[in-house]
Amino acid sequence: MTPRHRSPSLAARWLVGGLAALVLAGIAAAARLVNGFDVSDALVPAQAIQAGGPPADGIPAIDRPAFVRGARAKFVRDEERVLGVARNGVAKAYPIRILNWHEIVNDELGGERVVVTYCPLCGTGMAYLAEVGGRSLRFGVSGLLYNSDVLLYDRETRSLWSQILAQAVTGSMKGARLTTIPLAHTTWADWKSRHPDTLVLTPETGYSRDYQRDPYDGYGRSAEIWFGVQQRSERFHPKELVIGLEIDGRFKAYPFEALVRSGGELRDRVGGRALIVRFDARHRTGSVHDAATGAEIPTVIAYWFAWYAFHPDTEVHEGKPR
Repeated sequence: MTPRHRSPSLAARWLVGGLAALVLAGIAAAARLVNGFDVSDALVPAQAIQAGGPPADGIPAIDRPAFVRGARAKFVRDEERVLGVARNGVAKAYPIRILNWHEIVNDELGGERVVVTYCPLCGTGMAYLAEVGGRSLRFGVSGLLYNSDVLLYDRETRSLWSQILAQAVTGSMKGARLTTIPLAHTTWADWKSRHPDTLVLTPETGYSRDYQRDPYDGYGRSAEIWFGVQQRSERFHPKELVIGLEIDGRFKAYPFEALVRSGGELRDRVGGRALIVRFDARHRTGSVHDAATGAEIPTVIAYWFAWYAFHPDTEVHEGKPR
């Protein structure tokens, strides 16, 4: 007589289900998945990589940017902040009120692929060449943060990249570095006066966003830091703007308040390299140039807390006494 098939007992099903859950939990713990990215073998402390809220691509990068000539850009006010890049005979401006909603623009300048990035939490605009080791990359917003700063990811390998470090911190590209290119963080009035033929990113992004509304309104004036950082300094207001510079592994910050006291131009030396630092108090912007060649050196304008979080060993320009 063939025995009748008996369905598993409830206790057996719980046991099997519990074992499966433990196995999956073990795999997840080993992989340390955050927002779908494996951060278990990160160059930075994995526990310090935080989810910012949106999922990967919840903040959509702009992949097909549309531009108009500056003379036709009636949608940008003179006092508005923009990121400006001039390269290969082409100048482009990216209004920050658009970047607040997208953070990344995959673009090209004179046929050269670039990626323009902005982190509203750190106040940092940075641009890079989009080719690493002969490989062309396109970037998205991971929804993850390290030291309150956006982590980009490349769509080819899903490696995570720190914006401020300009380096891949996870994935098959881990340790690779992006080539930073000079970028201006200034007003539209200033940028268009320097580059009358500039193009301007339009609000025609393909996404429905209220570009007239600032989702970070008031954040830049507050002392509050929304996400954790590894290092803190009370030397300045957390949101004091600084020009941050790296030369040969040495870091230096030029706080705006000190630059105001120093006047419009100063000479300095970092890592044995002679520099000219220029500051425009009216447009609250600045740049650093090689004193010998006049070439602009890539820098970043950042909130003090963000610069210090990544570079606690930074030198600081004090400026003239008050």
